[in-house]
Amino acid sequence: MPTPDPEHGPLVPMLLVLTVVTGVVDAVSYLELGHVFVANMTGNVVFLGFALAGAASLSATASLAALAAFVLGALAGGHLARRLPGHRGHLLTAAVAVQSALVAAATVLAAVAGHTSDPARYTLIGLLGLAMGGQNAVVRALKVPDLTTTVLTRTITALIADRAGPRRLASVVWMFVGALLGALLVLRVGVPVALALALALLLAVAALTHQAGKRTPTPAWTRPR
Repeated sequence: MPTPDPEHGPLVPMLLVLTVVTGVVDAVSYLELGHVFVANMTGNVVFLGFALAGAASLSATASLAALAAFVLGALAGGHLARRLPGHRGHLLTAAVAVQSALVAAATVLAAVAGHTSDPARYTLIGLLGLAMGGQNAVVRALKVPDLTTTVLTRTITALIADRAGPRRLASVVWMFVGALLGALLVLRVGVPVALALALALLLAVAALTHQAGKRTPTPAWTRPR
């Protein structure tokens, strides 16, 4: 865990928790929803190319669905960031609350209807893609250096090239932990339990950020960067 940062306050640990959520939901989507990512769009673009070339295990339709849902989520997240520009704590709380509602809907759907039929599978891809697109847009607006919660290629490159950056290392480790936990739950317990873990982490982030952001006087870390 990086050392506490007064400039960004609790945003650093909260974004690391969201990085775990990314690993969990991508484990669900890749392992059980047809080899598709709902958070890491680089993979989907590559998978789309593979699928169009005829790769039997990949679905161009699933990749396009994930990309479309992610784009819509990012649009919504960007709109929310413009609506709440003055307080980073309020922005993250509101964004994660919406994300929690989407993941909660996905959890219930997976528990009630399963995830193997095409209607259930594509609905899950849509819900999770929306949630992760919104997360990415809001995290970008928060402007906490070295914590994107999703993209690790540049993070790993910077970590090795610069030979420094505890946040970068923590981001890689926490993504790995999320993917490992998600995969273990998906393979040994089931999709609803993995999604329930993601939901629990999101609710914790929303509650803790809300509590930290409402202190008076207004904490310095809440100001826009």
